[in-house]
Amino acid sequence: MAKPTVFIDGSHGTTGLRIQDRLENRPDLELLSISEEDRRDTEVRRAAYEDADLAILCLPDDAALEAADWAEETNTRVIDASTAHRVDDNWVFGLPEMVDGQRESIRESPRVSNPGCYATAVILGMRPLVDDSLIPADFPLTVHALSGYTGGGKKMIARWEGGEPGLTNLPFETPYAIEARHKHIPEMTKYSGLEHAPQFIPSVGPFATGMRLELPLHSSLLGSGADADSIWQSLDRRYAGEQFIRVIPMDEAAEYSDPAFDPRACNDTNRLDISVLPNVLGHVLIVVQLDNLGKGASGAAVQNMNLMLGVDESEGLTVS
Repeated sequence: MAKPTVFIDGSHGTTGLRIQDRLENRPDLELLSISEEDRRDTEVRRAAYEDADLAILCLPDDAALEAADWAEETNTRVIDASTAHRVDDNWVFGLPEMVDGQRESIRESPRVSNPGCYATAVILGMRPLVDDSLIPADFPLTVHALSGYTGGGKKMIARWEGGEPGLTNLPFETPYAIEARHKHIPEMTKYSGLEHAPQFIPSVGPFATGMRLELPLHSSLLGSGADADSIWQSLDRRYAGEQFIRVIPMDEAAEYSDPAFDPRACNDTNRLDISVLPNVLGHVLIVVQLDNLGKGASGAAVQNMNLMLGVDESEGLTVS
């Protein structure tokens, strides 16, 4: 049987390079590539779609919309890592652990949208709690997020990697895009089960990769009978058996010491960690850690690709 052929359109960008690193030594795949000089050549790119069984789009939104049309014309299956199709009902959202049946939908779909890194953490942290009525659907969620500077795209990477002296030695995190409607908010809202867009406060720290999100749940807004223990049980039950999601035991999470909850803890893996922290006043804090370029981007794309090609979901990925 012929090996499936995969084309990464945009393999010279941050996410595309990470995906290529994970795929280039896979003996079960044939990886198509084009030179950097040809990456803007429409004819060369379109020819690659004709030859590919599956294409992974690591492109700006406008270019991804165009490339998705090419893939449809050639019956090429596609994973889009841009934001262009994440809330499009004609595409399957590529988060296998989100709800029962999502994995099967990804496996069978010709069009899968790769989730955003911040949204992955919010959805996996909140969706089980909404489904189990531990928080109401109209819960006013606030998200405090800390990412490595690669989470902010090319401009932020250039700024932190030499464009502005002193940033890499910054002794604190710095908020960004506070006044903007962040591109991940629509998918956070749609797939978390929440009725209202969260207040999202992204920050960047002096490290390249890694991510930590804090989701504070005020005791007065929790569902009837909900507390830290029932919230932990809901998350643990939902992700039981999921190889890439680890719900930290509550006693282990409570034994933290400075420095705590390192955003780089899951770097170079496809793992996502969830901790539940109770407060004596009844409030609950959920902390989610992941690699923004792992489970938050390239690792997620490879996981979705594996499902779509019918191979082991963890092929080419690291759990710990």
